[in-house]
Amino acid sequence: MSIEVSRAHDIVDKALDYRAIRQDMIASNIANADTPFYRPRDISFQETLMAKKAEIFNDAKDKLELAQTDSSHIPLQHEKDSSRATTFYRDGHMARNDGNSVDLDVETTEMSKNSVMFNALVMARKKSSSIFKSVLEASSKTS
Repeated sequence: MSIEVSRAHDIVDKALDYRAIRQDMIASNIANADTPFYRPRDISFQETLMAKKAEIFNDAKDKLELAQTDSSHIPLQHEKDSSRATTFYRDGHMARNDGNSVDLDVETTEMSKNSVMFNALVMARKKSSSIFKSVLEASSKTS
């Protein structure tokens, strides 16, 4: 039996995943700062997270889950994960003579912002979990 604590937990968990992916991409951009013709990559974090939010809050209440009642039934086909991060090339900076358009100032700034947001999400998740734990402890004392 699973307990659904909050749908917001799913969003925070996905946001943490997306922030980790973005951190890896930015680190890759910095690592390839001297690679000829390299173009920096990024993910559209806000749009991806909004799609996941819509999926969690809107779709879940309107859909029934299909059950496989016999092992000889055709296996269930799960829909494609619509919350996958969309990768794009961040072009907007002048390419150097070697065709590389990585700007280390932009990349380190984006990495710092992403790190702050990741840490804020971790703190929010910890706080939410501690509140849930407190509620469980309080309810067990009253029973």
